[in-house]
Amino acid sequence: MMDEATLAAIEATDFPALQRIIDGHCQTRDWGALDRLRLHCRHALERGKQLWGVEEHIRYRLTLEAPGDIAAAVVGEGPARFTLGPLTEVAASSHSWAELEPWLDPSPWRDTVAHERVMRGEDLSGWDAAVFDIPLQIQDWEPRYPLAEYKADRVEQASPTMPPTTIQTLGPPGRPADEHESEEALHAVTAVWVEQSSGRCETRVVEGDAGSAIAAFGLREAGMARVEPSDALAWLGWAGSVGGRHGRRRGAAAGRFSAWWAVAHLAAVDWPVEPEELGSAIGELTWYLWSDGSTGGWRLNLAVEDPDHGLAWAIASVDTDDD
Repeated sequence: MMDEATLAAIEATDFPALQRIIDGHCQTRDWGALDRLRLHCRHALERGKQLWGVEEHIRYRLTLEAPGDIAAAVVGEGPARFTLGPLTEVAASSHSWAELEPWLDPSPWRDTVAHERVMRGEDLSGWDAAVFDIPLQIQDWEPRYPLAEYKADRVEQASPTMPPTTIQTLGPPGRPADEHESEEALHAVTAVWVEQSSGRCETRVVEGDAGSAIAAFGLREAGMARVEPSDALAWLGWAGSVGGRHGRRRGAAAGRFSAWWAVAHLAAVDWPVEPEELGSAIGELTWYLWSDGSTGGWRLNLAVEDPDHGLAWAIASVDTDDD
């Protein structure tokens, strides 16, 4: 049974009151009452009440805060469109694989949860999860990828730290190279910023070095910092995990896949990749972070050169808070 105050809040679509009720159930860990409230909101939706946001927020809170069996059941219902992040990542951020796995039926959502737990330090190399076709174990040449921290009312998703750059005078732009597949793989890292938000992404691939690839954007000088391959991978993973200003967060596991996919194409390594081969190949490329002096918003400015083949790529992605 639902108390009269809760029923009145549903009928009045009183969002502040419903939020207080949700917070109260979470504080007392009354998951049954919270799930009943979710069902009432769902039925009210069928009667025209605009409570989809409340219903999805309850799914989010159950996934984040409820015990593993309840969280897994909510994840198994499929994705939510308007939560702070994918429920697979939300569940994995606050539950171990042992807490979730017994309650997850075989599905893409189960596989994604496994990959998200790997991002948070678990070694699941003995499990099968084919959704991303990359190892269920962080390799020794990979970085500590930036991870989202989910709270009851927000998600914190900090980027890696930008190192100090040195202003470099750039020479002429390199001659464009016909490397369509590798350019597309690099562009795909921040595709969500463009498709779902107000972002822009430009890529260049040229015959030459990293500076000549950056110069192909029409720049005469740029701040540049040479970085380790693992640092470049961390930036690619972060950029592939977030949605920019308005886009849907994809999750850390999807970001790691985007980074592997892009690097495999840049290094001309066949997919599916052998981890050792990719780790060796990424070390043969020279990586730079760069800046044109702009600040703010979500940014990925990365350049990479392949000295053995005389090729270089650069990406300039941005999604700012400016209207």
